[in-house]
Amino acid sequence: DDKGSSNYLQRCTAAVHGVRNLTDSALEQLRLCTALVRQALSPALGGIATREIKDSLWHYYYDVDKTVTWLRNQHTKETNAKPTKKTPNGSEVPLMERSAAEFNGVLANAKAQSSEKGLPQLVPGIQALGVGEGSKIKSKNLNVVAEFAKQNEKPAASFVVIGHVDHGKSTLLGRLLLDLKVVDSRTVEKYRKEAEKIGKSSFALAWVMDQASEERSRGVTMDIATNHFETEKTMFTILDAPGHRDFIPSMIAGASQADFTVLVIDASPNAFESGLKGQTREHALLVRSMGVQRIIVAVNKMDMVNWAYERYEEIQQQTMAFLAAAGFQSKNVSFVPCSGLHGENIARSATDSRASWYQGPCLVEILDQSIPAVRALDKPLRMSIMDVFRGDVVNPVSVSGRIEAGNVQIGDSVLIMPSGEKAKIKGIEVDNKANGWAVAGQNATLHLADIDPVHLQAGDVVCSPEFPIANTDAVVAKVLVFEHLIPMSVDVHRGRLHVSGRISQLVAILDKTNGDVVKKKPKIVKPGTVARIKVALDRMAPLEAPTRIVLRANGETVAAGLVE
Repeated sequence: DDKGSSNYLQRCTAAVHGVRNLTDSALEQLRLCTALVRQALSPALGGIATREIKDSLWHYYYDVDKTVTWLRNQHTKETNAKPTKKTPNGSEVPLMERSAAEFNGVLANAKAQSSEKGLPQLVPGIQALGVGEGSKIKSKNLNVVAEFAKQNEKPAASFVVIGHVDHGKSTLLGRLLLDLKVVDSRTVEKYRKEAEKIGKSSFALAWVMDQASEERSRGVTMDIATNHFETEKTMFTILDAPGHRDFIPSMIAGASQADFTVLVIDASPNAFESGLKGQTREHALLVRSMGVQRIIVAVNKMDMVNWAYERYEEIQQQTMAFLAAAGFQSKNVSFVPCSGLHGENIARSATDSRASWYQGPCLVEILDQSIPAVRALDKPLRMSIMDVFRGDVVNPVSVSGRIEAGNVQIGDSVLIMPSGEKAKIKGIEVDNKANGWAVAGQNATLHLADIDPVHLQAGDVVCSPEFPIANTDAVVAKVLVFEHLIPMSVDVHRGRLHVSGRISQLVAILDKTNGDVVKKKPKIVKPGTVARIKVALDRMAPLEAPTRIVLRANGETVAAGLVE
């Protein structure tokens, strides 16, 4: 509403005028749209401040028509006002319904005014901005499943890297990308010099993945970092998850996008043991509870223990024991001793003579042996939104995430839940490359049209209008219990979705092997037990069977399982 929009505009004023954060292209777009809005408002409302116009454009993602409508409403106090012109018979025509020639005339006037004032020429693409017959988004009505089947590309897979804080996850990934020439040595050398200035020269490789200034200064990963690389057989997407317990929700978001996982363990004295008491165990339990079946254990920093076989064997035995207890089958678990800092057994076999006892494959070779998960191509579209971000005039609002089921192509109409708003697909990128379609299992960015950004947030679900996901304020779930459960307040996580709620009922304790009811309506459920529970949510959320959810309380993961 007007009041809410006004408050929002006040909050984002600083962002608009913080020009150091805007590219030259964005500034040019903002200037052009400002001229278009002023032209549409003249002469009746020609006195509106340029700052207010820019604020409105920022809020409406450069949408000229919505900006004009809002400014008219604010300054005329007519809530139903439309940006209009008068026709010969006195009726009104909305701004964006005027003829293409007339609107493009407005655009030409704006360009002419810019030229007269000696302003820079418009960037390419903006020159051609206008309204015409080509502005409608048309679908090619492709058979996306058939198109995917006949493409001659390598199979794609995503994996999440997990483990306790400071066990060397980001450094290991930085080394992998350097050795595979995804990152050049000059970039790493630049990072090394920057790291030396703050006394952290060993962090240079980690900075390949940790790009945020706060992550670099603190030396910890705080959110999911992504990157891509190819081997001879497979195209991989890396998801580097934070290890610190404060950022477990981000780790959950990363695990929800992964086909399999790499667990990094520090072989240094006492480091492995402290990890078992910390996030090593919790991360492994979480990824298994979220459906990940394949796990590769990278026993890192072996150079710190002189590549001692006894230490590797000790870690292997203890890790396999708790992974088996977490539900991983031995055939789906692989181990590799390595050193991320020195690149031993990462993209090439170890050359250190002390590692001669290991004759197995290196990490990249083991990754190549991982079989990509089966894609649910023929099911209704489901994509959990990981991020919502502003684009430019051409693509003002976009969402990204992993497509969990179904397929989508340019021109399709989609439904956003829980808001129930519809949108049109203007463009698609798969792994940062433009494409006409995307299918289940791919990490995609969808450029949207015909939707107000206020209806989009991380954790929402993009789905098929014909087969929408249901909104609910209560779920029944079958969960594996990690901590004692009683009727209590919990936070429900699924990907980026985070909803507060309460365990309203402990329905039953179940047999682990066959799922039969062992005890009805228990008063408390002990760790290690499988139970059916009912959770009441504080707000409506898009959750359906068999969605995997994680329950957390007081900073601890208390249970995880499937919505029934």
